[in-house]
Amino acid sequence: MVRGTGGLIVGLDIGTTKVVALVGSVENGVIEIIGMGKAPSHGLEKGVVVDIGETTASIKRAIEEAENMADVRIERVYAGIAGKHIQSINNSGTVSISRDNRVITVDDVRRVIETAQAIQLSPDQEIIHVIPRQYIVDGQEGITDPVGMTGTRLEVDVHIVTGSMTAVHNIYRCVENLGLEIERIVLQPLASSYAVLTEAEKELGVVLMDIGGGTTDIAIFRRGDIWFSKSLPIAGEQITNDITVGLKVEYQEAERIKREIGLPRVDEVSGEERFEITTIGGEKKSVSKRKLAKIIEPRLEELFDLAMGEIEDAGYRDLIPAGIVLTGGTALLKGLPEFVQERYNVAVRRGRTPQGIHGLRDIVESPIYATAIGLLKYALESKEFPYRYEDYGLGWGRPRAERDRDRERGRPKRWWVANGRQEESILAKVLRWLNRVFRGAAH
Repeated sequence: MVRGTGGLIVGLDIGTTKVVALVGSVENGVIEIIGMGKAPSHGLEKGVVVDIGETTASIKRAIEEAENMADVRIERVYAGIAGKHIQSINNSGTVSISRDNRVITVDDVRRVIETAQAIQLSPDQEIIHVIPRQYIVDGQEGITDPVGMTGTRLEVDVHIVTGSMTAVHNIYRCVENLGLEIERIVLQPLASSYAVLTEAEKELGVVLMDIGGGTTDIAIFRRGDIWFSKSLPIAGEQITNDITVGLKVEYQEAERIKREIGLPRVDEVSGEERFEITTIGGEKKSVSKRKLAKIIEPRLEELFDLAMGEIEDAGYRDLIPAGIVLTGGTALLKGLPEFVQERYNVAVRRGRTPQGIHGLRDIVESPIYATAIGLLKYALESKEFPYRYEDYGLGWGRPRAERDRDRERGRPKRWWVANGRQEESILAKVLRWLNRVFRGAAH
């Protein structure tokens, strides 16, 4: 008997090397993971869709596996987004409260957010997130929800994340091709932060580095909120490719070597320490760990020099006393935290699965699943604390062409969230229902 998805939340991590779907059931603020689907990812390069058909098929495999395990039919998902097209900027906005009673309303918050997000965008970019870091009422800082307070001047500091219109639209196409709805698109390092960072770290100042297959996503947190985000086009795939070329092995064998041997340090490994590989021709061969270290270390130095350079250029190098938290599949590389800590003289740790997660925890405890778990945590908090996540009808994360078309036609914006759900057209409901019927027949 297939259950519906009322009360469930679904995180969909569409990565360069894998697609992961997690189904979570929420009770008393605790997420129980009841289903997981994982499939090799095809059709993406460095986090960006380059083949709609291949990507759709990869998502379908992960979704169906999660549905079978959880015994549910998935209808809506929170989807992650990353890639080198992602950009960010901090901005602020100010409005006056002129009514007699001076009570701040939701409309006032909408107005100040609109003012803050009025930035110059290139024609091919659109806003994905406008994240309020704090509100200021008549000079009083640190306010998280100003609605109901009294004042004459309302200000907001925001972190704005933008991305390629094409990249956003293509993610929607891939998901909607399966008859699913995207509840919200979420920046992947922002999602991962919900899974692996503590509130104390975010308050003190910390860097999250999500090192996936195709991209390394950086997010810097201070005073409890995100201040900086950046995506770099160097990640685990480059390390695997270097091993493939350097040791003349197949890609799968290079992945095994990276996973099992890890990062032997050139200055710590003797020439006598060796391990066995299988070459492209099928020959068994003994290779020194020093040779592997000479292959891996230069690529890691390039990656982390670039990342630390971005952090320094943004002015945060001395503002991260909580150090660096590593997550993503490449974070599992043996010896990586020690390598980064010694080279850059900064505290480093691997991300851990957060509290409040139950169910299939033994399966998803790895940093590999941080983004998918974080999407579940983000979804839960966005429902519990809507004033921090409400888009106030502005439609962030939804393809800009659709938002502009709705404005021209004078229709309500579909992404105005009411009772935790999005409005949709009758045609969309019919198409989604038909798709569920046919998918259900295949189960």
